[in-house]
Amino acid sequence: VQLQASGGGSVQAGGSLRLSCAASGRTFSSYAIGWFRQAPGKEHEFVAAITSVGSTYYAESVKGRFTISGDNPHDTVYLQMNSLKPEDTAVYYCAVRRGILNILRGDTYGYWGQGTQVTVSS
Repeated sequence: VQLQASGGGSVQAGGSLRLSCAASGRTFSSYAIGWFRQAPGKEHEFVAAITSVGSTYYAESVKGRFTISGDNPHDTVYLQMNSLKPEDTAVYYCAVRRGILNILRGDTYGYWGQGTQVTVSS
């Protein structure tokens, strides 16, 4: 499985960005595609995920501001980020895992794309 993340950039607080994750080579039908982020000096953090059955999950810190969506059958997944805050500044990664259990845990994802930088200035 190969993943290509794009769409990062620099915005001012309150602005919006849309990240894209293009997935290829996935052959399993039960899966989750997640977005994670890592800020300098901080641990890897779950952001959002969407499963093969269309369920979506969000970290509390982004609920109501971020929306994860995808085409069918999730060859491309999007993360729409609105009302961005400086604390959203991080490198954002998309990842894919088989199955739909424990999807908030980054260590359950077997495939990762390269990161895309999101910088939010105050």
